[in-house]
Amino acid sequence: MYPRLSLALGAALALSVLLFTMAPAQAARPRKPPPPKDAPPYPLTDKVPAAELARFAIDAGLDAAEVLPVLTQAQIQPSVQRLVMPPPAGKAKDWSAYRALFIEPQRIGAGVEFWNANAAALAKAENDYGVPPEIVVGVIGVETFYGRIMGRYRVLDALATLAFAFPTGRSDRSAFFRTELGEFFKLAKREGADPLGYLGSYAGAMGLAQFMPGSWNRHAIDFDGDGHIDLIGSPADAIGSVAHYLSEYGWQRGMMTHYSVALPADTATRARLLTPDVVPSFTARELQAAGARPSEAAMDFDGKVAVVELQNGAKAASHVLGTSNFYVVTRYNHSSYYAMAVIELGRAVANAWKAQAPGAAAPAP
Repeated sequence: MYPRLSLALGAALALSVLLFTMAPAQAARPRKPPPPKDAPPYPLTDKVPAAELARFAIDAGLDAAEVLPVLTQAQIQPSVQRLVMPPPAGKAKDWSAYRALFIEPQRIGAGVEFWNANAAALAKAENDYGVPPEIVVGVIGVETFYGRIMGRYRVLDALATLAFAFPTGRSDRSAFFRTELGEFFKLAKREGADPLGYLGSYAGAMGLAQFMPGSWNRHAIDFDGDGHIDLIGSPADAIGSVAHYLSEYGWQRGMMTHYSVALPADTATRARLLTPDVVPSFTARELQAAGARPSEAAMDFDGKVAVVELQNGAKAASHVLGTSNFYVVTRYNHSSYYAMAVIELGRAVANAWKAQAPGAAAPAP
């Protein structure tokens, strides 16, 4: 939803519309043509012969007699081919704009509702795996808006498109998606589910936690004890699986995710400190010796940190010192911007959740 316009801004917009309608027609700028519509889906078998599909099934360790009848119903989705392409080059990254997509009132409110409904599972996940509730809540909030946006593509179609009709113009990842398609068939068979019934993202990620099939098979757990792993309909399974995933990638109980820092002005030194990106490579004292100014809390931290840069478009970049727990969050999505959005959304939801209690102190900024 758009915020309400103030009376002054509304009046200014009305005046601008009036002036535009009074201007000569030749002064109007030509409108850009609408973007071309995606071509309609078409059967996978129009592009891939049955013999190749049979080889895929055998190579994946699947029963071709079971898999081929399903694959013959898969559709190549041109919109998936478009969406998997990288964004246009030349547009500057903007952390402040990216942050605003996720740390906003509606998502925070939905996060509080999710926390209220699943407080026991969140507490159990922290007890079992050491991952704080706000991190799990942050992941699920960024990934799917707490289940409101879980994807509209048939997973079979998305994976088959990227496995057998990966678009040209970027590095070919069809091998990865063929592996994921094989994992998807294994998942559906194990759960006794119809492969045609799963919906997910354009890349084939599924459920509240948006696990790819391979991650589902390796890291998802039955956290509600009903004998099935359901990341789509069971918030408890999703919560436990996110915590388990982060734990398996090295989450350390009680460790901060990041600290504040001011970098030195010297461009060569800054470049050297930023080169490792999200990989913890320096102690705070090493950074201080290089001219950086870590926070007091960072100076008390005895582990290594990464100097993480978050660009803000034309404005000055922001910087933080990411610990190994920050690095673990980037294993969920290999982006420092993603990790900071998860952390800050989780913190905002936690503050709002605590503030709803009777007599609660004002939330932290």
